[in-house]
Amino acid sequence: MPLLSPRPSPKMATPSNSNLFYTVEVGDTRFTILRRYTNLKPIGSGAQGIVCAAYDSVSQQNVAIKKLSRPFQNVTHAKRAYREFKLMKLVNHKNIIGLLNAFTPQKSLDEFQDVYLVMELMDANLCQVIQMDLDHERMSYLLYQMLCGIKHLHSAGIIHRDLKPSNIVVKSDCTLKILDFGLARTAGTTFMMTPYVVTRYYRAPEVILGMGYTENVDIWSVGCIMGEMIRGGVLFPGTDHIDQWNKIIEQLGTPSQDFMSRLQPTVRNYVENRPRYPGYSFDRLFPDVLFPAESTDHNRLKGEEDSDRYWPKHHSYYWIRASQARDLLSRMLVIDPERRISVDEALMHPYINVWYDEAEVNAPAPGPYDHSVDDREHTVDQWKELIYKEVMDYELVYNSPGGAGAGARGPATTHAHAPPAATNATADGDQDQHRPNHR
Repeated sequence: MPLLSPRPSPKMATPSNSNLFYTVEVGDTRFTILRRYTNLKPIGSGAQGIVCAAYDSVSQQNVAIKKLSRPFQNVTHAKRAYREFKLMKLVNHKNIIGLLNAFTPQKSLDEFQDVYLVMELMDANLCQVIQMDLDHERMSYLLYQMLCGIKHLHSAGIIHRDLKPSNIVVKSDCTLKILDFGLARTAGTTFMMTPYVVTRYYRAPEVILGMGYTENVDIWSVGCIMGEMIRGGVLFPGTDHIDQWNKIIEQLGTPSQDFMSRLQPTVRNYVENRPRYPGYSFDRLFPDVLFPAESTDHNRLKGEEDSDRYWPKHHSYYWIRASQARDLLSRMLVIDPERRISVDEALMHPYINVWYDEAEVNAPAPGPYDHSVDDREHTVDQWKELIYKEVMDYELVYNSPGGAGAGARGPATTHAHAPPAATNATADGDQDQHRPNHR
Protein backbone atom coordinates (compact mmCIF):
# COMPACT_ATOMS: atom_id res chain seq x y z
CA MET A 1 0.00 0.00 0.00
CA PRO A 2 1.55 3.31 -0.99
CA LEU A 3 2.76 5.65 1.69
CA LEU A 4 1.96 9.29 1.24
CA SER A 5 4.39 11.18 -0.95
CA PRO A 6 7.16 13.08 0.85
CA ARG A 7 6.45 16.77 1.30
CA PRO A 8 8.75 19.76 1.79
CA SER A 9 10.04 20.15 5.32
CA PRO A 10 8.42 22.87 7.42
CA LYS A 11 10.17 26.18 8.01
CA MET A 12 12.41 26.55 11.02
CA ALA A 13 10.64 26.38 14.37
CA THR A 14 10.55 29.37 16.68
CA PRO A 15 9.99 29.30 20.43
CA SER A 16 6.64 30.44 21.80
CA ASN A 17 5.84 32.11 25.08
CA SER A 18 5.37 28.78 26.83
CA ASN A 19 8.16 26.35 27.53
CA LEU A 20 5.76 23.53 26.62
CA PHE A 21 5.02 24.80 23.11
CA TYR A 22 6.83 25.92 20.00
CA THR A 23 5.61 27.41 16.73
CA VAL A 24 6.39 26.10 13.27
CA GLU A 25 5.18 27.12 9.81
CA VAL A 26 3.78 24.21 7.78
CA GLY A 27 3.01 25.49 4.30
CA ASP A 28 0.79 28.49 4.87
CA THR A 29 -0.36 27.34 8.30
CA ARG A 30 1.18 28.10 11.68
CA PHE A 31 1.24 25.22 14.16
CA THR A 32 1.83 26.01 17.83
CA ILE A 33 2.24 22.60 19.36
CA LEU A 34 3.70 20.72 22.30
CA ARG A 35 7.46 20.24 22.06
CA ARG A 36 7.11 16.47 22.16
CA TYR A 37 5.86 16.59 18.54
CA THR A 38 8.53 17.20 15.88
CA ASN A 39 9.23 16.77 12.17
CA LEU A 40 5.84 18.00 10.97
CA LYS A 41 4.88 17.26 7.36
CA PRO A 42 1.52 18.14 5.77
CA ILE A 43 -0.54 15.13 4.68
CA GLY A 44 -4.03 16.54 4.12
CA SER A 45 -6.42 19.41 4.54
CA GLY A 46 -10.14 19.99 4.69
CA ALA A 47 -12.81 22.53 5.52
CA GLN A 48 -12.00 22.39 9.22
CA GLY A 49 -8.23 22.46 9.16
CA ILE A 50 -4.98 20.85 8.12
CA VAL A 51 -3.47 17.49 9.12
CA CYS A 52 0.26 16.87 9.59
CA ALA A 53 2.31 13.77 10.23
CA ALA A 54 4.68 14.18 13.18
CA TYR A 55 6.95 12.22 15.49
CA ASP A 56 6.00 11.93 19.16
CA SER A 57 9.20 11.79 21.21
CA VAL A 58 7.32 10.67 24.34
CA SER A 59 5.52 7.64 22.89
CA GLN A 60 8.23 7.22 20.23
CA GLN A 61 5.74 6.74 17.43
CA ASN A 62 4.59 8.60 14.36
CA VAL A 63 1.26 10.38 14.78
CA ALA A 64 -1.17 12.59 12.87
CA ILE A 65 -1.98 16.05 14.23
CA LYS A 66 -5.15 17.76 13.07
CA LYS A 67 -5.40 21.49 13.65
CA LEU A 68 -8.96 22.73 14.00
CA SER A 69 -8.40 26.29 12.92
CA ARG A 70 -10.84 28.63 14.69
CA PRO A 71 -13.44 25.86 15.06
CA PHE A 72 -15.94 28.38 16.42
CA GLN A 73 -15.81 30.71 13.39
CA ASN A 74 -19.47 29.87 12.76
CA VAL A 75 -22.18 27.75 14.38
CA THR A 76 -21.87 24.88 11.86
CA HIS A 77 -18.09 24.49 12.33
CA ALA A 78 -18.34 24.85 16.09
CA LYS A 79 -21.08 22.27 16.47
CA ARG A 80 -19.22 19.75 14.32
CA ALA A 81 -15.94 20.31 16.18
CA TYR A 82 -17.64 19.88 19.54
CA ARG A 83 -19.41 16.71 18.41
CA GLU A 84 -16.22 15.25 16.89
CA PHE A 85 -14.19 15.85 20.03
CA LYS A 86 -16.89 14.45 22.33
CA LEU A 87 -17.21 11.31 20.23
CA MET A 88 -13.46 10.77 19.87
CA LYS A 89 -13.22 10.74 23.66
CA LEU A 90 -16.14 8.33 23.88
CA VAL A 91 -15.35 5.54 21.41
CA ASN A 92 -12.52 3.05 21.69
CA HIS A 93 -12.40 0.42 18.97
CA LYS A 94 -9.58 -0.82 16.76
CA ASN A 95 -11.54 0.07 13.60
CA ILE A 96 -12.22 3.67 14.62
CA ILE A 97 -9.39 6.21 14.68
CA GLY A 98 -8.01 6.65 18.17
CA LEU A 99 -7.54 9.97 19.96
CA LEU A 100 -4.04 10.02 21.45
CA ASN A 101 -3.97 13.58 22.73
CA ALA A 102 -5.71 16.96 22.49
CA PHE A 103 -4.54 20.42 23.47
CA THR A 104 -4.68 24.14 22.81
CA PRO A 105 -1.74 26.55 23.19
CA GLN A 106 -4.08 29.29 24.39
CA LYS A 107 -4.69 29.29 28.13
CA SER A 108 -7.68 31.55 28.50
CA LEU A 109 -11.13 31.65 26.94
CA ASP A 110 -10.50 35.15 25.56
CA GLU A 111 -7.37 34.00 23.71
CA PHE A 112 -8.81 30.65 22.63
CA GLN A 113 -8.44 30.10 18.87
CA ASP A 114 -7.16 26.63 17.99
CA VAL A 115 -7.61 22.99 18.95
CA TYR A 116 -5.12 20.26 18.06
CA LEU A 117 -6.19 16.61 17.95
CA VAL A 118 -3.45 13.96 17.92
CA MET A 119 -4.43 10.67 16.31
CA GLU A 120 -2.94 7.46 15.02
CA LEU A 121 -1.08 7.91 11.75
CA MET A 122 -2.27 5.75 8.88
CA ASP A 123 -0.73 5.19 5.43
CA ALA A 124 -3.51 6.11 2.99
CA ASN A 125 -7.23 6.64 2.66
CA LEU A 126 -9.56 4.28 0.86
CA CYS A 127 -9.65 6.47 -2.27
CA GLN A 128 -6.08 5.36 -2.95
CA VAL A 129 -6.79 1.71 -2.13
CA ILE A 130 -9.72 1.59 -4.56
CA GLN A 131 -7.25 2.23 -7.39
CA MET A 132 -5.24 -0.88 -6.47
CA ASP A 133 -5.72 -4.51 -7.44
CA LEU A 134 -7.37 -6.09 -4.41
CA ASP A 135 -7.86 -9.83 -4.17
CA HIS A 136 -10.97 -11.24 -2.50
CA GLU A 137 -9.13 -11.79 0.74
CA ARG A 138 -8.07 -8.18 1.20
CA MET A 139 -11.40 -6.85 -0.04
CA SER A 140 -13.42 -8.98 2.36
CA TYR A 141 -11.11 -8.12 5.26
CA LEU A 142 -11.45 -4.37 4.62
CA LEU A 143 -15.24 -4.73 4.48
CA TYR A 144 -15.25 -6.80 7.67
CA GLN A 145 -13.37 -4.05 9.50
CA MET A 146 -15.74 -1.35 8.21
CA LEU A 147 -18.68 -3.36 9.53
CA CYS A 148 -17.01 -3.88 12.93
CA GLY A 149 -16.37 -0.14 13.27
CA ILE A 150 -19.93 0.72 12.22
CA LYS A 151 -21.38 -1.80 14.67
CA HIS A 152 -19.36 -0.20 17.48
CA LEU A 153 -20.72 3.24 16.61
CA HIS A 154 -24.24 1.83 16.50
CA SER A 155 -23.76 0.35 19.97
CA ALA A 156 -23.34 3.93 21.23
CA GLY A 157 -26.46 5.04 19.37
CA ILE A 158 -24.40 6.75 16.65
CA ILE A 159 -25.72 6.22 13.13
CA HIS A 160 -23.11 7.54 10.71
CA ARG A 161 -25.08 8.30 7.50
CA ASP A 162 -22.06 9.73 5.66
CA LEU A 163 -19.48 6.97 5.21
CA LYS A 164 -17.21 7.54 2.22
CA PRO A 165 -13.73 6.43 1.08
CA SER A 166 -12.05 9.73 1.96
CA ASN A 167 -12.97 9.25 5.63
CA ILE A 168 -11.77 5.66 5.89
CA VAL A 169 -8.03 5.13 6.35
CA VAL A 170 -5.80 2.08 6.07
CA LYS A 171 -2.32 0.87 6.88
CA SER A 172 -0.09 -1.22 4.65
CA ASP A 173 -0.92 -4.33 6.71
CA CYS A 174 -4.59 -4.00 5.64
CA THR A 175 -5.84 -2.64 8.98
CA LEU A 176 -8.63 -0.11 8.57
CA LYS A 177 -10.11 2.69 10.67
CA ILE A 178 -13.09 5.04 10.28
CA LEU A 179 -11.98 8.66 10.59
CA ASP A 180 -15.10 10.63 11.36
CA PHE A 181 -18.52 10.22 12.97
CA GLY A 182 -20.83 11.24 10.19
CA LEU A 183 -23.76 13.59 10.11
CA ALA A 184 -25.30 14.96 13.25
CA ARG A 185 -29.00 14.17 13.48
CA THR A 186 -29.96 17.71 12.50
CA ALA A 187 -27.33 18.15 9.76
CA GLY A 188 -29.16 16.54 6.82
CA THR A 189 -30.82 18.38 3.98
CA THR A 190 -34.21 17.55 2.53
CA PHE A 191 -34.63 16.29 -1.02
CA MET A 192 -36.00 19.50 -2.47
CA MET A 193 -33.45 21.78 -0.79
CA THR A 194 -30.29 22.95 -2.53
CA PRO A 195 -27.81 20.79 -0.62
CA TYR A 196 -24.60 21.97 0.96
CA VAL A 197 -21.66 20.98 -1.24
CA VAL A 198 -20.63 17.60 0.15
CA THR A 199 -19.83 14.18 -1.25
CA ARG A 200 -23.25 12.58 -1.62
CA TYR A 201 -22.32 9.59 -3.77
CA TYR A 202 -22.47 7.17 -0.84
CA ARG A 203 -25.61 8.43 0.90
CA ALA A 204 -28.52 6.07 1.23
CA PRO A 205 -31.82 6.69 -0.57
CA GLU A 206 -33.61 7.33 2.74
CA VAL A 207 -31.12 10.13 3.52
CA ILE A 208 -31.35 11.61 0.02
CA LEU A 209 -35.16 11.53 0.13
CA GLY A 210 -35.48 12.92 3.65
CA MET A 211 -37.09 9.79 5.09
CA GLY A 212 -36.69 8.27 8.52
CA TYR A 213 -33.73 5.95 8.87
CA THR A 214 -32.40 3.07 10.95
CA GLU A 215 -28.96 1.60 11.50
CA ASN A 216 -28.82 -0.15 8.14
CA VAL A 217 -28.61 3.27 6.47
CA ASP A 218 -24.84 2.74 6.82
CA ILE A 219 -24.99 -0.58 4.99
CA TRP A 220 -25.90 1.25 1.78
CA SER A 221 -22.70 3.29 2.03
CA VAL A 222 -20.62 0.14 2.56
CA GLY A 223 -22.29 -1.35 -0.53
CA CYS A 224 -21.38 1.73 -2.58
CA ILE A 225 -17.78 1.52 -1.38
CA MET A 226 -17.61 -2.22 -2.12
CA GLY A 227 -19.05 -1.68 -5.59
CA GLU A 228 -16.46 1.02 -6.23
CA MET A 229 -13.67 -1.36 -5.19
CA ILE A 230 -14.92 -3.83 -7.79
CA ARG A 231 -15.64 -1.38 -10.61
CA GLY A 232 -12.83 1.06 -9.88
CA GLY A 233 -15.23 4.01 -10.17
CA VAL A 234 -18.09 5.68 -8.29
CA LEU A 235 -21.38 3.79 -8.69
CA PHE A 236 -23.80 6.73 -8.43
CA PRO A 237 -21.97 9.99 -9.25
CA GLY A 238 -24.88 12.41 -8.89
CA THR A 239 -24.32 16.13 -9.34
CA ASP A 240 -26.97 16.95 -6.74
CA HIS A 241 -29.57 15.08 -4.65
CA ILE A 242 -32.05 14.80 -7.52
CA ASP A 243 -29.44 13.59 -10.02
CA GLN A 244 -28.17 11.20 -7.34
CA TRP A 245 -31.61 9.62 -7.09
CA ASN A 246 -31.85 9.34 -10.86
CA LYS A 247 -28.47 7.58 -11.05
CA ILE A 248 -29.64 5.05 -8.43
CA ILE A 249 -32.95 4.13 -10.05
CA GLU A 250 -31.44 3.95 -13.55
CA GLN A 251 -29.22 1.10 -12.36
CA LEU A 252 -31.26 -0.56 -9.61
CA GLY A 253 -34.76 0.13 -10.93
CA THR A 254 -37.72 2.14 -9.68
CA PRO A 255 -38.66 1.05 -6.14
CA SER A 256 -41.98 -0.51 -5.17
CA GLN A 257 -45.20 1.35 -4.47
CA ASP A 258 -44.88 0.35 -0.83
CA PHE A 259 -41.61 2.29 -0.65
CA MET A 260 -43.22 5.27 -2.43
CA SER A 261 -46.03 5.37 0.09
CA ARG A 262 -43.54 6.15 2.88
CA LEU A 263 -42.22 9.31 1.20
CA GLN A 264 -43.24 12.86 2.11
CA PRO A 265 -45.98 14.08 -0.27
CA THR A 266 -43.84 16.58 -2.21
CA VAL A 267 -40.98 14.08 -2.59
CA ARG A 268 -43.38 11.27 -3.50
CA ASN A 269 -44.96 13.42 -6.19
CA TYR A 270 -41.57 14.04 -7.81
CA VAL A 271 -40.39 10.43 -7.51
CA GLU A 272 -43.62 8.94 -8.89
CA ASN A 273 -43.49 11.26 -11.88
CA ARG A 274 -40.01 10.15 -12.91
CA PRO A 275 -39.75 7.65 -15.79
CA ARG A 276 -39.95 4.09 -14.53
CA TYR A 277 -36.76 2.05 -14.84
CA PRO A 278 -36.61 -1.74 -14.74
CA GLY A 279 -33.01 -1.72 -13.49
CA TYR A 280 -30.34 -4.29 -14.24
CA SER A 281 -29.46 -7.60 -12.64
CA PHE A 282 -26.37 -7.67 -10.42
CA ASP A 283 -24.83 -10.21 -12.84
CA ARG A 284 -24.93 -7.47 -15.45
CA LEU A 285 -23.98 -4.60 -13.11
CA PHE A 286 -21.03 -6.59 -11.73
CA PRO A 287 -20.01 -9.27 -14.26
CA ASP A 288 -17.37 -11.86 -13.41
CA VAL A 289 -14.71 -10.05 -15.43
CA LEU A 290 -14.67 -7.19 -12.86
CA PHE A 291 -13.79 -9.46 -9.96
CA PRO A 292 -10.28 -10.48 -8.90
CA ALA A 293 -8.96 -13.71 -10.33
CA GLU A 294 -8.52 -16.67 -8.01
CA SER A 295 -5.40 -16.31 -5.88
CA THR A 296 -3.24 -19.32 -5.16
CA ASP A 297 -1.64 -17.59 -2.17
CA HIS A 298 -4.65 -17.21 0.11
CA ASN A 299 -7.10 -19.84 1.25
CA ARG A 300 -9.50 -18.17 3.65
CA LEU A 301 -12.41 -17.61 1.29
CA LYS A 302 -13.19 -21.09 0.08
CA GLY A 303 -16.83 -20.99 1.06
CA GLU A 304 -17.25 -24.73 1.77
CA GLU A 305 -19.19 -24.44 5.04
CA ASP A 306 -21.63 -21.55 4.86
CA SER A 307 -22.19 -21.20 1.14
CA ASP A 308 -24.90 -23.82 0.52
CA ARG A 309 -27.59 -21.33 1.58
CA TYR A 310 -26.63 -19.18 -1.40
CA TRP A 311 -25.26 -21.44 -4.13
CA PRO A 312 -24.36 -25.10 -4.90
CA LYS A 313 -20.99 -26.37 -3.71
CA HIS A 314 -19.87 -27.95 -6.97
CA HIS A 315 -18.87 -24.69 -8.68
CA SER A 316 -15.28 -23.49 -8.85
CA TYR A 317 -13.74 -21.49 -6.05
CA TYR A 318 -13.46 -18.48 -8.38
CA TRP A 319 -17.17 -18.64 -9.12
CA ILE A 320 -17.95 -18.99 -5.42
CA ARG A 321 -15.84 -16.02 -4.48
CA ALA A 322 -17.25 -13.76 -7.19
CA SER A 323 -20.76 -14.95 -6.41
CA GLN A 324 -20.29 -14.40 -2.68
CA ALA A 325 -19.18 -10.83 -3.30
CA ARG A 326 -21.99 -10.20 -5.79
CA ASP A 327 -24.58 -11.72 -3.45
CA LEU A 328 -23.45 -9.49 -0.59
CA LEU A 329 -23.60 -6.44 -2.86
CA SER A 330 -27.13 -7.34 -3.97
CA ARG A 331 -28.24 -7.43 -0.32
CA MET A 332 -26.55 -4.15 0.59
CA LEU A 333 -27.58 -2.07 -2.43
CA VAL A 334 -31.32 -2.35 -1.83
CA ILE A 335 -33.22 0.93 -2.17
CA ASP A 336 -35.88 -0.03 0.38
CA PRO A 337 -34.16 -0.06 3.81
CA GLU A 338 -36.77 -2.49 5.14
CA ARG A 339 -35.44 -5.09 2.68
CA ARG A 340 -31.75 -4.26 3.04
CA ILE A 341 -29.38 -6.54 4.95
CA SER A 342 -28.49 -5.44 8.51
CA VAL A 343 -24.98 -4.91 9.90
CA ASP A 344 -25.25 -8.11 11.97
CA GLU A 345 -26.46 -10.10 8.95
CA ALA A 346 -23.64 -8.69 6.80
CA LEU A 347 -21.09 -9.76 9.41
CA MET A 348 -22.44 -13.31 9.17
CA HIS A 349 -22.44 -13.40 5.35
CA PRO A 350 -20.01 -16.04 4.01
CA TYR A 351 -17.97 -13.43 2.15
CA ILE A 352 -17.31 -11.62 5.46
CA ASN A 353 -17.58 -14.06 8.35
CA VAL A 354 -14.30 -15.86 7.58
CA TRP A 355 -12.77 -13.05 9.66
CA TYR A 356 -15.34 -13.16 12.46
CA ASP A 357 -13.81 -12.52 15.88
CA GLU A 358 -16.20 -12.12 18.80
CA ALA A 359 -13.91 -9.65 20.58
CA GLU A 360 -13.95 -7.34 17.54
CA VAL A 361 -17.55 -7.74 16.41
CA ASN A 362 -18.96 -7.35 19.92
CA ALA A 363 -16.31 -5.18 21.56
CA PRO A 364 -17.41 -3.42 24.78
CA ALA A 365 -19.83 -0.65 23.88
CA PRO A 366 -18.75 2.92 24.54
CA GLY A 367 -20.70 5.04 26.96
CA PRO A 368 -24.01 6.27 25.57
CA TYR A 369 -23.77 9.28 23.31
CA ASP A 370 -25.80 12.29 24.42
CA HIS A 371 -27.83 13.10 21.31
CA SER A 372 -28.88 16.43 22.74
CA VAL A 373 -25.54 17.65 21.33
CA ASP A 374 -27.03 17.26 17.85
CA ASP A 375 -30.12 19.25 18.77
CA ARG A 376 -28.57 22.07 20.78
CA GLU A 377 -28.85 25.62 19.56
CA HIS A 378 -26.07 27.86 20.83
CA THR A 379 -24.43 31.09 19.78
CA VAL A 380 -20.88 30.99 18.45
CA ASP A 381 -19.56 32.33 21.78
CA GLN A 382 -21.43 29.61 23.70
CA TRP A 383 -19.99 26.91 21.42
CA LYS A 384 -16.53 28.44 21.91
CA GLU A 385 -16.92 28.19 25.68
CA LEU A 386 -18.16 24.58 25.47
CA ILE A 387 -15.25 23.51 23.24
CA TYR A 388 -12.75 25.29 25.48
CA LYS A 389 -14.12 23.54 28.56
CA GLU A 390 -13.89 20.13 26.85
CA VAL A 391 -10.26 20.74 25.90
CA MET A 392 -9.36 21.98 29.38
CA ASP A 393 -11.03 18.95 30.97
CA TYR A 394 -9.08 16.65 28.66
CA GLU A 395 -5.77 18.40 29.34
CA LEU A 396 -6.35 18.18 33.08
CA VAL A 397 -6.46 14.39 32.82
CA TYR A 398 -3.92 13.67 30.09
CA ASN A 399 -1.45 16.57 29.94
CA SER A 400 -1.09 17.67 33.55
CA PRO A 401 1.71 16.42 35.85
CA GLY A 402 0.53 13.18 37.38
CA GLY A 403 -2.25 12.85 34.80
CA ALA A 404 -3.06 9.70 32.87
CA GLY A 405 -0.61 10.67 30.13
CA ALA A 406 -1.30 11.31 26.50
CA GLY A 407 -1.75 8.21 24.45
CA ALA A 408 -3.03 6.17 27.38
CA ARG A 409 -5.54 4.73 24.94
CA GLY A 410 -2.96 3.46 22.48
CA PRO A 411 -3.92 2.09 19.09
CA ALA A 412 -5.48 -1.36 19.13
CA THR A 413 -3.52 -4.32 17.81
CA THR A 414 -3.85 -5.81 14.37
CA HIS A 415 -6.37 -8.59 13.78
CA ALA A 416 -4.82 -11.93 14.70
CA HIS A 417 -5.86 -13.44 11.35
CA ALA A 418 -5.20 -10.50 9.03
CA PRO A 419 -4.51 -11.54 5.45
CA PRO A 420 -0.85 -11.83 4.53
CA ALA A 421 0.24 -8.84 2.50
CA ALA A 422 2.42 -8.82 -0.58
CA THR A 423 6.16 -8.85 -0.04
CA ASN A 424 7.41 -5.93 -2.12
CA ALA A 425 9.43 -4.71 0.86
CA THR A 426 11.25 -1.40 0.92
CA ALA A 427 14.15 -0.23 3.01
CA ASP A 428 12.15 2.61 4.57
CA GLY A 429 10.99 0.82 7.68
CA ASP A 430 8.78 -1.92 9.06
CA GLN A 431 5.50 -0.33 8.06
CA ASP A 432 6.46 -0.64 4.37
CA GLN A 433 7.29 -4.32 4.39
CA HIS A 434 3.86 -5.66 3.43
CA ARG A 435 2.62 -3.32 0.73
CA PRO A 436 0.12 -4.81 -1.73
CA ASN A 437 1.07 -4.44 -5.35
CA HIS A 438 -0.21 -1.55 -7.48
CA ARG A 439 -2.51 -1.96 -10.39
